[in-house]
Order: sequence, then C-alpha cells, then structure tokens
Amino acid sequence: MATKAFLTAEEYAALDEPAGVRYELSNGELIVTPSSNHTHNKIRDLLNARLRSIPGIDDRGEISSETDVRLGPDTVRRPDICFFLKARLAGVDIDQVPIPLAPDLVIEIVSRNDRADDLLRKVVQYLEAGAQAVWLMYPNTRLAYRYVCGKREPEVLAVESGGRFEESALLPAFSVPLSEII
Repeated sequence: MATKAFLTAEEYAALDEPAGVRYELSNGELIVTPSSNHTHNKIRDLLNARLRSIPGIDDRGEISSETDVRLGPDTVRRPDICFFLKARLAGVDIDQVPIPLAPDLVIEIVSRNDRADDLLRKVVQYLEAGAQAVWLMYPNTRLAYRYVCGKREPEVLAVESGGRFEESALLPAFSVPLSEII
C-alpha cells in the first residue's frame, strides 16, 4: 500500500510544474488541477479587465490572477482572481511565491471538472486564512455563490434574476451585472 507524501509550502514552492499541469497544496497534500479551458479563461480575463478598470484601484490594492497564495504552513492555493487591500500588503513582498497571506477577495470560475467538495474545502481554507469574501461563479448554470467571513450560508445570485457582482466593502461603487460576466 502506497503512502501519501505530504509537503510543506516551502517544498511546494520548489516544485517544477510540467507543461499542462497545475498544482495546489491542501493541508500538505499535492493536488493536480487540470489546465483551464477557453471559456474559463475568457471569463477570468473579462472580469480581471473590469476590475482593473476601476478608477483608483491601484491606490486601493492589488489584483492578481492565477497567483499562488499561502493560506497556512501546508496550504497553497491559486485563485483565478484575487484582490489584496493595500493596507494588508504593507511589508509583504508580493513577488514572493507563494504570496504569504490570504487575499481579501477571491473569485473562482467553476469548470465542469471541479468537484463540489474540493470547491467547498477551498472556500473554507480561504475564509479561515483571512479572506473577507469568496465568490464561486458557475458559467454553466449562470449562478454565483458569495461566501463571506462569519456567515454559514452563501448568498446565491442568478443571472436570470438580475444578480450583480459587487463587493462594496472592498470595491466601493463597483457593480457589474452577472449577465456581463457569466
């Protein structure tokens, strides 16, 4: 019987990723995640561009895509999009891999091959590490689930009912209809 090898965040950071393979680290366990498809990347890039177009966003914080973030001594995740408030980045080297703190906002675009239990584990890890909000966007069902720190149940927003992507505490005056994203 084979035993699982567990890694620390430092050992994870030293790994080489072969072409077409992406890794994350969850409680020491190396997770292989498939490369994203065209629709996933299109949505990520569209939302990323919209966020970067917010007036004064660079004064407010940093937006990143597909960047490793350390959520604990043996947990490293790679959110599709994340946002860090500038005040939390004081003294942090954001070019370090992985960035040594949880983002304030995490956005994950859910693909067909994502498993619900894995997604929920990620949400919990982000929130426990200090994220204020985590969004799971489901292009196939045109739904978004918004998880916030301190609330047990997500807010469910639907394109059909006029749901909007907005996170007023982190991104004041930014509001986009989900229909323009997913």
